[in-house]
Amino acid sequence: MGLPLRSAPVRLLDDRDLPSVRQLLARDPVTDVFVASRVEACGLDPWRLGAEVWGHVVDGRIAALCYSGANLWPVGAGSTSVKLFAERARRAGRRCSSIVGEARSVAELWRHLEPAWGPAREVRGEQPLLVIDGPPLIRPDTAVRLVRPDELDILMPASIAMFTEEIGVSPILADGGALYRARVAEFVGQRRSFAHIEDGRVLFKAEIGAIAGGVSQVQGVWVDPALRGRGYGAAGTASVVALAQAMYAPVVSLYVNDFNTPARRAYERVGFRRAGTFASVLF
Repeated sequence: MGLPLRSAPVRLLDDRDLPSVRQLLARDPVTDVFVASRVEACGLDPWRLGAEVWGHVVDGRIAALCYSGANLWPVGAGSTSVKLFAERARRAGRRCSSIVGEARSVAELWRHLEPAWGPAREVRGEQPLLVIDGPPLIRPDTAVRLVRPDELDILMPASIAMFTEEIGVSPILADGGALYRARVAEFVGQRRSFAHIEDGRVLFKAEIGAIAGGVSQVQGVWVDPALRGRGYGAAGTASVVALAQAMYAPVVSLYVNDFNTPARRAYERVGFRRAGTFASVLF
């Protein structure tokens, strides 16, 4: 049985809680850059954020957070916080397409939620979280640059292929791709989408998915399948790292599936080192 709502120590946070939330997110800026970037951009009002942020309150202090939107993402959550967040999520019903975050917290959260929400489409229990805070160790691909708005139609097939390969489902099935196209266009408009394009063909692409607290996070790394194994991924990622450090933040992070050996080797060549472990539960 969950705790009665009136006595539950988990509550919906709002902009009055911003100072405390920022303080908590600053404890581990690499691990929590996604949630921090959303809060910095939109605050805590659910309408602006497009999500809710729940706080576990202990003695009047916010001890842990849980971002509840397209992702369910615990922050700084120990076992007690995780259990309470799971109770709230179970009462609300599943609205997210994934649970993501620090591996231990995600595993505990899923253990509580699986009886009500299971089965998951896939559980990725170990995704190395990598970081680089110095210059790339290899020569960047100088052809990698910001994608222009007029190149959106060139970029879209590569973005769809990346998403389908990484997540296991196509992003255009639900609505013909309108929402996903808008998201890709948003990255382009924000000057956070990078690619090597030749003769109308994307050879390499990646985006900066989050920026906050002196950290940026790379996502959506993709190389044309016909060119894999030739160094495009490593050199392209080195370029994105150098550009992100110059444009956004001195520290660059990303997380990768443990089974993706070629990508892990490429990131190691670039100079990334391990900073932690993420996990993802995909629905």
